[in-house]
Amino acid sequence: MAQIVGAFASSHGPLLSTPPDMWYQRAEADRLNKEHWFRGKTYDFEGLVKARQPGFADQSTDAEKKKHYDACQRALDDLAKRFRASKPDVVLIFGNDQEEVFHEDITGAFTIYRGATIPNVPLAEEKKKRLPPGVEVALVGHTPPEGAVYKGAPEVAATIIDTLLDLEFDVSVSERIRDDGDRAAGIPHAFGFMYRRIMEDSPPPSVPIFTNVGVPPNRPHLGRIMKFGKAMKTVLERLPKDLKVGLIASGGLTHFTIDEELDHQLLDAMQKRDEAAMLAVPESYFEGNTCEVKSWYVLSSLMNAVGKQMNVVDYVPCYRSIAGTGNAMGFAYWQ
Repeated sequence: MAQIVGAFASSHGPLLSTPPDMWYQRAEADRLNKEHWFRGKTYDFEGLVKARQPGFADQSTDAEKKKHYDACQRALDDLAKRFRASKPDVVLIFGNDQEEVFHEDITGAFTIYRGATIPNVPLAEEKKKRLPPGVEVALVGHTPPEGAVYKGAPEVAATIIDTLLDLEFDVSVSERIRDDGDRAAGIPHAFGFMYRRIMEDSPPPSVPIFTNVGVPPNRPHLGRIMKFGKAMKTVLERLPKDLKVGLIASGGLTHFTIDEELDHQLLDAMQKRDEAAMLAVPESYFEGNTCEVKSWYVLSSLMNAVGKQMNVVDYVPCYRSIAGTGNAMGFAYWQ
């Protein structure tokens, strides 16, 4: 079995790369959004304010935003330091695509990237002009201004693919991150943020592993997600025993409507290795961008299978409006 030298989970939301005095730009977009998901139901902004009284005015002040931003940076620095110390030979990254590279032509439920190179391409200026408010400022968080090309790990990817097929996971395979001139621009931000912030722009060879948590209709449910995590243990058993492997889950926690109660419920279940409690959360609670928590489910179930304990570095609910919109940030590692 390969050696697991580090396992980490981190949020990747744009607020992590946006100065807190500019968070208001996304709050303005929230006010126009007619479909805020919260516990399986949707609300417009005014309806969300009414549903969440007394509201979050005291948690979305400029001072609170700055405090939350600083706490997130300290947690990210901690994970980056731990990753640096782990010195893996290869990294497996569990993340998702938001129709950045996989479009209407094909989207796999589980996709393994086996390319020799992984481009991280800056958006062209004409594409930036079409972005929603408050998004352009955060681009630097997941893409270097000058772009980058990282090393893939095709041989490791081949073992992952063969093993998962043996375990009856009919995975999709990609060998190229396309740039179609319209929406796509290299590796999606869920992965780009990890390359930049956790691996500090100096990643070892890696294998991006996509789970389609957010794009209907072929979104795997929690039970299948956790079986996928268990299957990754067999993958590690088939990799060379002297290979040092790092593992990263990218995404979450609840957003763009923050639900601290749900977040603590999930983190508590993961820390206690209580998979029954993890499975008991209704699928409808993972609508909207909260779906990204499922990447944590993959890694958590894998770590349970190999007997590793989850440790939470920090949990930071980054509110940006009185309706409780924003991004709850989570940062964790296993040992």
